[in-house]
Amino acid sequence: MWGYYGAMKAQGEDKNLKKIVGLAAADLVKDGMTVGIGTGSTAAFFIEELGRRIRDGLSIRGVPTSYQAKLMCHKHGIPLLDPSLVDRLDIAIDGADEIDYSLNAIKGGGAANTMEKVIAAMADEFVIIVDHSKLVEKLAVSFPVPLEVVPAALSFVMRRVREIGSRPELRMAVKKAGPVVTDNGNFMVDLYFDEAPDVYRLDRMLKSIPGILENGLFLGMAHKALVAWEDGVEVMLAGPKD
Repeated sequence: MWGYYGAMKAQGEDKNLKKIVGLAAADLVKDGMTVGIGTGSTAAFFIEELGRRIRDGLSIRGVPTSYQAKLMCHKHGIPLLDPSLVDRLDIAIDGADEIDYSLNAIKGGGAANTMEKVIAAMADEFVIIVDHSKLVEKLAVSFPVPLEVVPAALSFVMRRVREIGSRPELRMAVKKAGPVVTDNGNFMVDLYFDEAPDVYRLDRMLKSIPGILENGLFLGMAHKALVAWEDGVEVMLAGPKD
């Protein structure tokens, strides 16, 4: 029983940290901005707070990274633009599955990493929001690298990624028979490694394999990260961008 209550307490603390950093992220959004809006449990608190501020008079336009984000924005009254009609954003704010001290990240746990990467690249400032449990020394040790894969290329991609030293697994859906299907109609493959890979080399290799639409490595993209700790929110800044 103690294990159960300990787990429930940890979940409550985790949710509270996500809410704290989501509220802090909303402070970065100023009147008149066009904002990339991320997907996931931490971004959900950010969306909720943006909706509250819009009701209090904040004027912005949002560009969502997924159907989930789009539906949440609609629920909270955030005016939206279609991503296909936008080529630049003032800021994009999103969560991450892992982030290292250089602000490189892994995203794609919610199967939206392709659009998340497009939105991040559009933004003058890309900000990652996480609780401290997502901060790691090296990426891809405890969390896999997600790939969005064209269904017709699945077997070929699985063979090629095994050849580069990964253990690929097709991501299976929950409460649905069969694999996860992305907003783009593709499959998700998760790459597991026995030891931390060179993520820069891995990124180059994955980009060379036909059939991989996008991978979940966000390298050198974030300008800033907000990290929630029990005693407050830490602001981490990236080095100069090329």
